[in-house]
Amino acid sequence: MSHESTEITSEAELRELLGAPMPRAVAKERVRLHAWDREWLARSPFCLIATSDAAGDCDVSPKGDPPGFTLVLDEHTIAIPERPGNRRADGFRNILSNPHVGLIHLIPGRSETLRINGRARLVREAPFFDRMVVKGHRPVLALVVEIEQIFFHCAKAFMRSELWRPGSWEPDALPSHARIVKDVQRVEETVEQLETYYGDQYAAKLYAG
Repeated sequence: MSHESTEITSEAELRELLGAPMPRAVAKERVRLHAWDREWLARSPFCLIATSDAAGDCDVSPKGDPPGFTLVLDEHTIAIPERPGNRRADGFRNILSNPHVGLIHLIPGRSETLRINGRARLVREAPFFDRMVVKGHRPVLALVVEIEQIFFHCAKAFMRSELWRPGSWEPDALPSHARIVKDVQRVEETVEQLETYYGDQYAAKLYAG
C-alpha cells in the first residue's frame, strides 16, 4: 500500500483547491456580542475551548454546566467558571504562556454553533463569581475572554454527522469507559472497581472538590 501524499504548503495552493469564501462567509465576522449571541450563550450548556502553549502545542477542553453558565460581562467580554475536574489544567497552563483561545458553544439539537476567538486570562476572584454558583459550588477560578472575533458557524458538519439524530447513535458499540480505562491506562483498580467509580458516585461528585 502506497503512503505517498501530496502536501499543501501555501495559501495559494489551498485557495486553488478550495476556492474563495463566499462574501457572506467573510462578512459574518463581528467583534462584539449581538443580542442573539447573548441569547445563544444563555441557552448553551456546553462549549469547547481550544488553546496552545508558547511553542504551539495544542489542547481542546470541554466545559459544561446548566444553560447560561457562560456569563456575559459586557459586549466584549465573557467568563466561564471552572468546576472540579481531573486537575490537569492543560488549557489553563497554555493560557499562562499564550492567551489566544478559540471557543465553540453548542445548543443540543441545533446544528449551528457560536464561535468566539479572543484573548483569555485566569481570574481567581471577582464579584461575578457569586453569579456562577451551581448546586452550592462557587468556582475557584474563571476564564475571562476578551472577544476579538465572533460569528455563527454553519450547520453542515452537524448535518453530515447526524450528531443530533438519535437513530444514528450507537453508545454501546464500544465497551464501557471503565473497560477502556483499564486497557489503555496503568491503573491498579479492577474493571469492577472502575465501573463502581464511574457509576452513580461519579455523577454525585460533579460539583464536589
